[in-house]
Parts: sequence; structure tokens; C-alpha cells
Amino acid sequence: MSMYFKLGDETLWNPSNGAGRLFMRQVEVFEAELGLPSGIGQGKYWGDPDTLAVDPVAYTEFVHGLVAWHCGTSHSVILALSEGFAATAVALARRAGIEVEMPASETGHAWGGVRRDVQVPGNARVSSSAVVDALDTRAREVDRWMAR
Repeated sequence: MSMYFKLGDETLWNPSNGAGRLFMRQVEVFEAELGLPSGIGQGKYWGDPDTLAVDPVAYTEFVHGLVAWHCGTSHSVILALSEGFAATAVALARRAGIEVEMPASETGHAWGGVRRDVQVPGNARVSSSAVVDALDTRAREVDRWMAR
């Protein structure tokens, strides 16, 4: 069994049900964390719970917010927890024709704006370029593993 993530009539991703369910549960987590709807849902496929429509407008805003959020932290645990989901979300966005630009890197100083989640002990001089590069590389790897 498998799921379908579709943009119109185009299948963007056809994961196994287990991978698809896990992704959708993580979508819910990050929708709550970001305060943004993902744009992924039943749409015109109400009769088929395994086929999900991707709204390109909402998904664009969601992915842009997710990338900014992920690349805007220097908290090692948050980065570890979010990298795989963010990479998968970016790969799906790119397949949908959504331009996802990685944020400009800042080097040599603390970054991320308001620091709500401070890591103790931690290195406040984590390179944002390393985080940005890791996410972009991971998204390209994940894309190769995502069946259509």
C-alpha cells in the first residue's frame, strides 16, 4: 500500500503508507510550531484517504517558514530533530516547482534573531552556513530516495 502526494494530476511523491503517515504526523507538529498551515490535505480527493493534494500557495509559505525557522536556530537538538523533516519538505516543494532558496549564511557570530531556545551548554558561534549547506545537501539526497 502507498500514499500519493499530488499537485493537480501530477504525483509528486508516492511513499509507502508508513513513510507517508510519519511525514503527515510531522507536518502537524511543524504546522503547530510555525503557526502556518501546510497546504497538504484531502482537497479534491476526499474519497481516497491515501491521496493528498498539495496547495502550492499554502505549501510555499509553509516551506519558506520552515526553512527560515530551521536555519535560524543554533540549538543542536532542535536541528537534529528537524533536519530530516525539513529536507523532505524542501524536496517535495522542489518537485512541485516551488523555488526554495536557502537563507544567506552568516559566519563568525551568533544568529537566529530572538533566542527562545538556548542550548546550555552550547556553542553560540555555530555557523549558519553549515546548517544551510547541510539542509540543502540532505534535501537533494532525500529527493533521490522519494518514489514517484
